[in-house]
Amino acid sequence: MNKIILDVDTGIDDAIGILLACASPEVDIQGITTVSGNIDLESATRNTLRVLKLIGRDKEIQVYKGATKPLVRPTRYATEIHGASGLAGQLEDIEVSHDNPVHAVDFMIETLRGNPGQITVIMTGPETNFALAIAKEPRVVDWVKEVIIMGGAADMLGNESPVAEFNIAIDPEAAERVFQCGAKVTMVGLDVTTKALLTQDDAKRVKDPKVRDFVAGATYDYMMRFNAKKGIEACSMHDPLAVCMAIDPKFVKTLHRFVGVETQSVYCDGMTVCDFDNRWGKEPNVHVAMEVEARNFIDFLVDRLSSLTAAL
Repeated sequence: MNKIILDVDTGIDDAIGILLACASPEVDIQGITTVSGNIDLESATRNTLRVLKLIGRDKEIQVYKGATKPLVRPTRYATEIHGASGLAGQLEDIEVSHDNPVHAVDFMIETLRGNPGQITVIMTGPETNFALAIAKEPRVVDWVKEVIIMGGAADMLGNESPVAEFNIAIDPEAAERVFQCGAKVTMVGLDVTTKALLTQDDAKRVKDPKVRDFVAGATYDYMMRFNAKKGIEACSMHDPLAVCMAIDPKFVKTLHRFVGVETQSVYCDGMTVCDFDNRWGKEPNVHVAMEVEARNFIDFLVDRLSSLTAAL
């Protein structure tokens, strides 16, 4: 069983990624840390607790609040995608409270210290928390088993700027610190996640009515925006695909290459620059996801979501 820490900025696809992890016996969730990204930190934390409470895991899995803003840049959110609440208005009737005083960065450090080489950290938001953990305790890069990042675009356009993916663009300094840290890093970026499309028909296949209603309701506007732009009623399962890499990586093929993050450009800030041809002669530092069995992954995701039962 793979021990994991989920580091999330819980919007729509983060929430589905959390559900996927909770539905998968292959992983043991040590805790969930939250970060400012899709939505502000308080909303991301509240959304995380609501998703866990929906399936009755809120008492079992602890949630730890982390960074309220990027390392050096002002905050930016993606409420135009995820809605003002971060979950497109879903689960707002679920009452939750958070009283865990332990900071996400301290939780990461102590959990990795106590389980050297055993824990995979999966980041589906900006990399701020883990970058802060590295700064506070550099040995975390030796203790972590693997870092899986949902972010970046190696060989395609961005979704936050013409060249940059949102999670990286929000805090490129943090991303660069993590990419160059020396740990095993896997980048699950737009090259594969934009192909992992959940349709309305897929959402309707989820068995439990309340889980199905949440998935369908949270993704509906997201799908309509995608349809208006691409002509397909679907939405990308960015974060669930990253989570799946710790559960069953067979759906994705990676290349081991050097990747750097641009942090000092007028036009290209946040760009993940992948040296496919080793022009720089640098040692590879990132396993870059480049191919995905998209339909098989979506079927796997729906099957796992169908194993969940709502507790409310």
